[in-house]
Amino acid sequence: MNDLLAVLSEPWAIRALITCSLIGIMYGVLGCFIVLRNMSLIGDALSHAILPGVFFAFILFGYSTIGFFMGSVVAGLLTALLITWIQQNIKTKNDAAIGIVFTLMFSIGVIGISWLNNEGGVHLDLKDFLIGSIMGISNEDIILTLLITIYTIGSVALFYRFLFITTFQPVIASTMGISTKMVHYFLMLMLSFAIVAGLKTVGVILVVALLITPSSTALLLSNKLKYVIIISAIVGLFSSVLGLILSIVYNTPPGPAMVLVAASLYFIAALFSPEKGLVLRTIRSYRQRQKIEREDILRQAIKHSAQNPLTLSKLTDRLGLSIKKLKKHLKYLSAEGVVLVDKDISLTAKGMGQAQSLVRAHRLWESYQVQTMGLSEGQIHDEADRLEHHLTDELLDEVDKKLGYPETDPHGSPIPRKSKKLNMSLISQTLNVRLRILKEQVNESVESDLWELGLLPNTFVTIKKITREKVVIQQGQNSIEMDPDLAGQVVVSKK
Repeated sequence: MNDLLAVLSEPWAIRALITCSLIGIMYGVLGCFIVLRNMSLIGDALSHAILPGVFFAFILFGYSTIGFFMGSVVAGLLTALLITWIQQNIKTKNDAAIGIVFTLMFSIGVIGISWLNNEGGVHLDLKDFLIGSIMGISNEDIILTLLITIYTIGSVALFYRFLFITTFQPVIASTMGISTKMVHYFLMLMLSFAIVAGLKTVGVILVVALLITPSSTALLLSNKLKYVIIISAIVGLFSSVLGLILSIVYNTPPGPAMVLVAASLYFIAALFSPEKGLVLRTIRSYRQRQKIEREDILRQAIKHSAQNPLTLSKLTDRLGLSIKKLKKHLKYLSAEGVVLVDKDISLTAKGMGQAQSLVRAHRLWESYQVQTMGLSEGQIHDEADRLEHHLTDELLDEVDKKLGYPETDPHGSPIPRKSKKLNMSLISQTLNVRLRILKEQVNESVESDLWELGLLPNTFVTIKKITREKVVIQQGQNSIEMDPDLAGQVVVSKK
């Protein structure tokens, strides 16, 4: 550590650290728009195409940072114009046009610099331009990089609105009078400046990696552009600084080390991103499968009665799951107070409510497929079986309304009605809890059935027993038996 600190305190290392930090931040900010506008290949083309600018700048100005900057920018803009002209005027695919132009420019640059070394009597190391050379960073390079960084970040902040709308809604931008072509060329100009700034740090070959990798990492971590830009700048800064330190420690070129760090961060984000990470997506997918399998158990349980009880062997045959997995699910459902497991499997009040919700979703969707999609009765069951686990209450309410609140599905089976407060339906409550029957019920039919049972609004009752055939409630000294379907629609309150 002391040796590393000693090296980092050297003037060349300080210059390299400052330049790398600026490069990382600038590339992180600019790279977001490059990736979002699918311009990664153009960025690669411009980074290679600046070599002829270096060659001609040396011919005109000698070994001059300002000369290299001017020559590289001119070469970059010429490349952008030539690519656009070919794409618009010649029947050549866009990516092919980019490949043709940038390889042409790169070849001219390599030939020119090689000629200078062999015939011109000068030493202009091509490797320094290809993979960078931190030892050759001067104070003039730092000033130039700082100015380009300020220009780039300032331009993004000033023209953020135009960059945003032309990136995501180019058609709307055109109708608003915003020239998408001008914004495109302005972005190309900033990209040319940025590539020149990173010439000595990472070289023309790896510059595109630091443009696209931090921004791609940020896009895995957020969906809001402002946050993406900030995260990308932080990732770019971290990648550049840590890559430089690793290159010093292991005596390797800095550019590849920076790209290695950036790529490592990308793969970490790809695995562990909260929304898009492969690991958490796999966990969510596993949990969803577990939920579906447990709900399938409830669906099977509600189909059986005391005369035809549901057993573990029947569940195995119906669902195709192993006994070990079913026992695990039943243990979970029992702990949640949803099922009762003895010799056979039965639903609690809470489980009955959940099962009826699934039945409602299944039968409503079957009705929707027949009435609006024109499917036959033989085509609808499997699709409804799959979607019943994913349909939200809001969507089901819309479907129910659109269909005119049907009472039966296409097979003639009754569709359970949804109570106004499903979580406070009578059947979803626990035993021996004092409940009040509310005045406003789902419909007049429920109110009529309650009246026939002698259960008036604001009557207090207690659930004593729930079976597949009946729900036994206590009202004062009276014991009343109620149909489970009716109990699932009766809205109650604990107050």
